[in-house]
Amino acid sequence: MELVDRYKRPINYLRISVTDRCNLKCQYCKPLEDKDFLPHKELLSFEEIIRIIKVMAKLGLRKVRLTGGEPLLRRNLSELIAQIARIPGIEDLSLTTNGILLASYARELKEAGLKRVNVSLDTLKRERFAEITQKDAFQEVWKGIESALRERLEPVKINVVSIRGFNDDEIEDLASLTFELPLHVRFIEFMPIGENLWEDQRVIGSEEILERLSKIAPLVPISGDLYDGPARRFKFEGAVGEVGVISPLSGHFCSSCNRLRLTPDGKLRSCLFSDEEVDLKAYLRKEGEEGILKALKETLEKKPYLGVRDGFRLRKCQRPMNKIGG
Repeated sequence: MELVDRYKRPINYLRISVTDRCNLKCQYCKPLEDKDFLPHKELLSFEEIIRIIKVMAKLGLRKVRLTGGEPLLRRNLSELIAQIARIPGIEDLSLTTNGILLASYARELKEAGLKRVNVSLDTLKRERFAEITQKDAFQEVWKGIESALRERLEPVKINVVSIRGFNDDEIEDLASLTFELPLHVRFIEFMPIGENLWEDQRVIGSEEILERLSKIAPLVPISGDLYDGPARRFKFEGAVGEVGVISPLSGHFCSSCNRLRLTPDGKLRSCLFSDEEVDLKAYLRKEGEEGILKALKETLEKKPYLGVRDGFRLRKCQRPMNKIGG
């Protein structure tokens, strides 16, 4: 068996959500009243996660990202990272976090074998951060970013969800961080997921963002590397960091999609914008390694392509982002 879908796209990247719990309640991610977290027994255990990765690594998996919820809320996460880092074939191991706990764990994560981090940060204003996330924790996040830089969890990427009328007045300020700091600032189009107050008029397209950034200083395109995701990368002349845009709405990247997602309750998803899921956890707990292979085969056969070839169209994903994995 190979990790190749029905459109001949090789799959070498798995995003694993280790928890649906989060210490923030971002307006674009989950409803403020949502308290319906999974009981611990419904989560995949570390042992199960390792079994899944080992099977997939033999089939071509090379890149793993741990997400949430907030992954640093999962107890003993560094132990999981250390085990993943030792699996033959896994060449890139990263983490997406909101950064609140990062200062406390950066060194431990690096020593365990984590390669790099993405930090979600949509504003540089303390008051606006509290408005977006329902928590006054901007300083904690910034300390986390500084700690990640100090521990060389590189590159440290900053994920910015750009929302018109909300934080679009800070696009230039966020991008300008790269002149002084070796950060990779990525601007992501606002996506319709769950009950996140999405409206079409609030979306800022990537081309508009690039046009605005080009007025700060000349933008030099950067060619992608082996473990790049869908971001288009650029660098300001004279900057030490870089900027990028991710265009899931204005310029979908289905043709080069190389990823699967594993939700905290063990569902395997082939596409963020499709609610099709395969219950890998049920297969695994009933049939072991053979069950993992069955779940993978079923998922790869269902992986959609945004186009007329299978009738798939971009539509609002029903599960909120914390239930899927960021």
